Amino acid sequence: MKLLSRTLFSVTLILSLAVPAQASSIAEKNSKIEQAISQAMDTFQVPGVAVAIVKNNKVVMSKGFGVIEQGKSAKVTVDTLFGIASNTKAMTAALLANLVDEGKLTWQTKVIDVIPEFQMPDAYVTREFTIVDLLAHNSGLGLGAGDLMIWPNTSLTNADILKGLKYLPEVSSFRSEFAYDNLMYILAGEVITRITGQPWQEVIQQRIFTPLGMDNTRATYSLIEKQNKNVARAHVPLNGKLNVVGGNFLEKFSSAGSVASSVHDMSFWLQAQLNQGAYGDILDADLVDEGSVDGNASRLFSAKQSRAMWQPRTLLSVSDKATKQDKTHFSAYGLGWFMKDYHGVKLIHHSGGILGMVSKVVLVPEEDLAMVILTNQQSGYAFNAIYLQILNEYLELPEKDWIAYYYDKQQKSKAKEENRLEKMADSVNKNASHSLVLAEYAQTYVDNWYGEIHISFKNNKLHMQFGNTAALKGTLEHYQHNTFIVRWHDRTLEADAFVNFNLNAEGNISYATMKAVSRATDFSFDFHDLKLVPKK
Repeated sequence: MKLLSRTLFSVTLILSLAVPAQASSIAEKNSKIEQAISQAMDTFQVPGVAVAIVKNNKVVMSKGFGVIEQGKSAKVTVDTLFGIASNTKAMTAALLANLVDEGKLTWQTKVIDVIPEFQMPDAYVTREFTIVDLLAHNSGLGLGAGDLMIWPNTSLTNADILKGLKYLPEVSSFRSEFAYDNLMYILAGEVITRITGQPWQEVIQQRIFTPLGMDNTRATYSLIEKQNKNVARAHVPLNGKLNVVGGNFLEKFSSAGSVASSVHDMSFWLQAQLNQGAYGDILDADLVDEGSVDGNASRLFSAKQSRAMWQPRTLLSVSDKATKQDKTHFSAYGLGWFMKDYHGVKLIHHSGGILGMVSKVVLVPEEDLAMVILTNQQSGYAFNAIYLQILNEYLELPEKDWIAYYYDKQQKSKAKEENRLEKMADSVNKNASHSLVLAEYAQTYVDNWYGEIHISFKNNKLHMQFGNTAALKGTLEHYQHNTFIVRWHDRTLEADAFVNFNLNAEGNISYATMKAVSRATDFSFDFHDLKLVPKK
């Protein structure tokens, strides 16, 4: 009896000593992370950030930093809503996984069996296109193909997207190369609607937000209650000054990127992901691995479907620098998630970006670690520095100043692009005038997949207005020959584009093409896919 008491005392003593050490360790990690967040905000001009970290099925950090809007006093909290943009994609994939579990479709179900009017540029691709192909970014279309049908906010509908899809240019063979594609995820949402008979917005509320207790999360910006003022404003830095922009969190992106959420709510999503779809009062790792749960637990999707979503589907290249610096040997896209190895562990991750707002979600399943970073400025350098600092602390990697690393990268990238634009400007033939009088360029043009684009002549200047996109309104400045540059009135778009008019043998305009001036322009401005033909 005395021996037993001594043993119990020893165990108690060991536990009492161990618990504070563990707590202190977490506190130390989080203290360094908070310092890095503050430094990143200062370095990259980010007014507000919210971060949640989950470790061993517990939320070990959930905190807001800074303000909702630059120059105002309202603070970012754990409940502040941000647009999570493309981090919505993993949720759409999870809804499809749920329907697979229910036997309502399979990953290999043909899209035309659900959406008969679905039509790709190639007949073979149309016939063979599956649910997996909607999610794997290997359709054969180009990067961001057709995004001008949804960005900036347009009057076009899903029906218009389905009509325009077949006119988009193919840039690679089907399933051969990775090219990020938002439209396919919008069509994935259309599949969910047709299978369930309910709008995607209702399905995601019923099957993800409500079960997980994501009470403040909304499928689209328009569903946020007007009385809720705890909503982050987006900011774009321009000429050293922050500009408040936007206000609809990619409403038109729907199942590809329209969700508004907070780090408090997203922590429930992180836990469900780490537990392979399980949520509730479990979490015995062996039970989760076997795909079974006890009586108190529920599932968004099965462990089998979790593995399916985290299975590499489309391979991405890995640079020598990434291998040397990050010990990365593979990189791929699954279903709604990117994945790669990083210093010996597998990362499941995704970023989200809208005008003036970016976010990051990272899962490290074998370490039972996950994080979400939401920001109200569009600096990817900031969230990259923050998430890598978190990995440094929780994976106990060698110390590295990620903020300095990304600041240097930002400055070099900026200088390189400025140098390229200067050289381009120097090469312009300023004496090469346009072939036609300005008024002759003023016509209504039609692109097969986008629709009408209007060029008018007023006050001796040419003006462009995209017919379905109010924000794409600007003035054409002559560049050289029959090429002009459209300067958008909204300078925060940072998407000025060349407009090149091609003449036929009679000297009339045959068609016009467009291309972004700066390589830093967001890829969703896919001007290069347009072919503008004068309307007959």
